[in-house]
Amino acid sequence: MTHVDDLGTPAPSAAPRRVVSSVPALTEAVAMNASGLLVGATDYCTHPPELDVARVGGTKWPSIDRILAARPDLVLANAEENRREDVGALREAGVNVWVTYPRTLDEAFGSLTRMFAAFDVATPAWLAAARAVWAPPPARRYGRRAVIPVWRRPWVVLGSGTFAGDVLARLSVVNAFADAAERYPRPSLDSILDLRPDLVVLPDEPYAFSSSDGPECFPGVPCALVSGRHLTWYGPSLVEARAVLERQLAV
Repeated sequence: MTHVDDLGTPAPSAAPRRVVSSVPALTEAVAMNASGLLVGATDYCTHPPELDVARVGGTKWPSIDRILAARPDLVLANAEENRREDVGALREAGVNVWVTYPRTLDEAFGSLTRMFAAFDVATPAWLAAARAVWAPPPARRYGRRAVIPVWRRPWVVLGSGTFAGDVLARLSVVNAFADAAERYPRPSLDSILDLRPDLVVLPDEPYAFSSSDGPECFPGVPCALVSGRHLTWYGPSLVEARAVLERQLAV
């Protein structure tokens, strides 16, 4: 059977035996079930903490030379986190690249299932557990209207068609920019405040919002500081993500 990635690119006919991951969520996913395959990961691949593989730089600016030095027969990438030119450079060097691009939880579950099938690895138990955790509908039919910044200087917020936006929708959080033409609009702070949101959701990645960096910009508006890993990673963290985020959103 021919397996294809999220962009429709076929996987190699033989299952990979040396994998470099340039996506933190996928690093954790592979490490949980096929750790022997991993020979390299980015500097931002923090889970599992004990992971001992070659480090190949960042997600946006990896070292192609370090990746090639790890002699991978497959590199894992994401259409949003990694640059096209780096994927292209790896392919020009003869390395197969598997690209993911889930924009919803259901797409993430399907993407992970196909990835493990391409690896000739049994579908992990945590994937079924995550599906079950996220199956129930939101506890409340009508949720709070929120703005979800992911960067500042300049401000960047979640727009339409994002994985994190779907996660929040499952938790009854209504994204005020869900109908934006862009997936990541760049509104001014004044235009955000003019929307009079019920809530501002501030994840700790990619920008490290904290109690002293972010909430002061939204006086009078409740701010929920949430785990970026549980909001944006599609992997084993999804099993606990619903409970973690529900607790953090309860402000």
